[in-house]
Amino acid sequence: MGQKRFLEIGKITNVHGLAGEVKVYPWCDDAAFLCSFDVLYTDRDGRNAVKVRRARIQQNMVILQLEGVTTRDQAEKLRGTVLYMDRDEVELEDGCYFVQDLIGLEVHDADTGRVWGKIRDVMQTGANDVYSVWDAAAKREYLVPAIPDVVLETNIEAGTMTIRPLEGLFDAD
Repeated sequence: MGQKRFLEIGKITNVHGLAGEVKVYPWCDDAAFLCSFDVLYTDRDGRNAVKVRRARIQQNMVILQLEGVTTRDQAEKLRGTVLYMDRDEVELEDGCYFVQDLIGLEVHDADTGRVWGKIRDVMQTGANDVYSVWDAAAKREYLVPAIPDVVLETNIEAGTMTIRPLEGLFDAD
């Protein structure tokens, strides 16, 4: 399973003030993560780099001052632009993954070998993430808690996740 090098990190939703700042809705766990980048990209191929001159958090949004954007009119033209980060600029801790790398993983039962489906969403609940696993054959969604007792192995390269379901997790309704 090939990993995308440039990952969506947020979307410019509005302008902020008169000096060309933009409001960005972060698509990451923590708005501070988005603020940590010196360079972002306005395309999924990394050809259009934009230097971040200043970044700060305001409520649940990120306010960015991008190099070369100094007026409200220039900032207005960026509204709706998706921003990308270069995964090569980030080193994740062991056991941490980008959500985009988890989407599409085939979920296998460690004990039976059964394929439960593919991850189609990752929900952040506060205590732990929950994986939405879609079984296309049964046309059914399973919610799998992303906890060490359940998730035994995540192999991004092979496109698989091995789990040991908690009792009752996959019982019929």
